[in-house]
Amino acid sequence: MENRKINVGLIGSGRAGMIHARNFKSSVPGSHILAVCDPVEEAAISAAKELEIDTRYTDYINMINDERIDAVIIATPTKYHCEIAVAAAKAKKHILCEKPMAMTVDECNEMDKAAKENGVILQLAFMRRFDASFIAAKDMIDAGEIGDVVMVRSNTRGPSIPKPWMYDISKSNGPLAEVNSHDIDSLRWFTGSDFKTVFAIGGNYRCPDAKKDFPDFYDNVVLNASFKNGCQGIIDGAQGVLYGYDARCEILGTKGCIYLGNTRENSVTLCKSDMRRNEEYINSWKYLFREAYLEEDCDFIRAITECRPPKVTAYDGKMAVLTVNAGNLSIKEKRIVEINGDLLI
Repeated sequence: MENRKINVGLIGSGRAGMIHARNFKSSVPGSHILAVCDPVEEAAISAAKELEIDTRYTDYINMINDERIDAVIIATPTKYHCEIAVAAAKAKKHILCEKPMAMTVDECNEMDKAAKENGVILQLAFMRRFDASFIAAKDMIDAGEIGDVVMVRSNTRGPSIPKPWMYDISKSNGPLAEVNSHDIDSLRWFTGSDFKTVFAIGGNYRCPDAKKDFPDFYDNVVLNASFKNGCQGIIDGAQGVLYGYDARCEILGTKGCIYLGNTRENSVTLCKSDMRRNEEYINSWKYLFREAYLEEDCDFIRAITECRPPKVTAYDGKMAVLTVNAGNLSIKEKRIVEINGDLLI
């Protein structure tokens, strides 16, 4: 593989999948987007046309059996991640899997086992670890610039109303999975520790259509946590906030604090005679983290060609899923949930 480009196939041509595919089409050295797969034929045709490629599939099994393909991007709904990843690993394809990794810890373990047994890379797509500002913050922490980390607070709030399939928590794992997986991973990364206990509360404030058939659905969540090394954490998540895409983080130490998060679409501020100032709020995660997505994709290819482990591992993905499940259990049972290994107590 060192002397030729890595051929990549996309499975799932939705928003996140196409971000990766566009990167591999033109901006990731040493790679080439060869094929796209989507069970909706019109979507597969549309994606292939945009990407200017000839090979498309509606069945992922046919894609992973294509001997020309070296690696796949899994960007399907979460409930399909495990079966696709295991099949891809058995076909000796390297895997970049979008978050959340899977629905359950058992599925995560199955994916990890398949990748290891077949000698392929399984990288989780937590792109914030590849964002320049997040990397700078981690370097500051490691250099001791704020002393010892005491508490990390992270929020992600999305402007759009959830899609109807997300209302069923048993199928989507809820906003903690769909929205806050990145926050969970950021807390683990910045504290340098796994979660020990979580206590979460959720509520449905913006989705009246879900209340009758899905009374457990929540579009707003607050999660408090303790970590095995003694650190504290807070996560604030929301869907349908309308005002913009809001992703921010604070890292409080014994000797200082680091603030992360850009909320402005551009640096222009308009001031008018009505004594008001106007700034354009970022409206999508697709724009806020575009460079991080690109660096994530580039590092995936580097891991393959350098035969090294990915920077974001299956263990990272599993720990996020475990914390999501703990949070959902806490919301349901209205109690503190302890995480002990792979078990929730």
